Amino acid sequence: MKGRRTIIRALDKYVFSEFAKIFIVTALGFPLLVNIIDLTDNLEKYIGRNISYQKIALGYLYSFPDSVFMVLPAAVLFATVFSIGALTRHSELTAAKASGISFFRFIAPIFIGAVMATCIGLLLGEVAPQTNKLRDETLGNRKKSIPTERYNFAYTTEGNRTYKIATLNQSSEGITGVLIDRRGSWPDYPEYIISVGGGTYKGSDGWMLTKGTMHLMQSDSLNISFSFDSILDRRLIEKPKELAVAPSAPTDMGFKELGEFIAAMERSGADVNVLKVERMLKIAIPVTCIVILLFGAPLATSTQRGGAAYGVGISLATTVIFLIMIQMTKAIGSKGLVPPELAAWIPSILFGVVGAVLLWRVRT
Repeated sequence: MKGRRTIIRALDKYVFSEFAKIFIVTALGFPLLVNIIDLTDNLEKYIGRNISYQKIALGYLYSFPDSVFMVLPAAVLFATVFSIGALTRHSELTAAKASGISFFRFIAPIFIGAVMATCIGLLLGEVAPQTNKLRDETLGNRKKSIPTERYNFAYTTEGNRTYKIATLNQSSEGITGVLIDRRGSWPDYPEYIISVGGGTYKGSDGWMLTKGTMHLMQSDSLNISFSFDSILDRRLIEKPKELAVAPSAPTDMGFKELGEFIAAMERSGADVNVLKVERMLKIAIPVTCIVILLFGAPLATSTQRGGAAYGVGISLATTVIFLIMIQMTKAIGSKGLVPPELAAWIPSILFGVVGAVLLWRVRT
């Protein structure tokens, strides 16, 4: 019995090492190839911006976390198909079965590798937004200068207060066409709407709002309105410079930060379906590493019929289908055809169902 456990441990190490070698090469090789192609297309543009070669190299180094994040499921698929396929062609899988080791026990180290890839993906999902910002700043893709004016935007503060601002002028530190909406509940915390002609920033005191009207709604039947010449709003403490900064792209925000941004946009009445899909994909894509294992492992046992070319074909075709489904997911979720959070999981669900069927048919 002790000798059998020793053999199984040695087999686990061997299977895991075969998986890990291919996984590392794929997870780093694909992003490297993509960056080389992108550099070839944009090198002249970067040189025109007087960016040194050292900064260009650093900028592309910053892009690696995001590139690796997107390619992780494909890396797990390639590693699964090629490692199991090679073990099948060399009759090592057959020998393991003859020794009483089932197919599911045989691929257990690969399952552990897929779980590790998922954990790496979740970590990269939080790191990539920060490195994306550094990449854009290093390569000059992100303008560091803040615009002096901003038009027609919403800003939400604590306490369910949403400011819809028509014009912000940073130079004069003023705003015009302001509508303040605070959601509340009757009767202790009533809802109100304040319409203001304009306002001026008064430093640490807040914003001085002038020529406005306040509608206080204490119940469905009681609506109190009154006009005012000026009020000092101490709730809006952000400086004009801070309000002038446009919100970051979803790829530049982590899971928590994007969730807070979505909540603020929802309170201002914006359509956030696409953002909800993007946020959930930060979890769904890493988890797909486990799902894709269920799909790739049974397929890999058939690669002995076509050799390495067959494995490459399966892996590339599956990767393309997965990427297409991600784009379709965003479109379906953005249109509200299915809940956005559910839409992000559609590719994983479909691959999981197909993988479960294929696993059920495998001879163990």
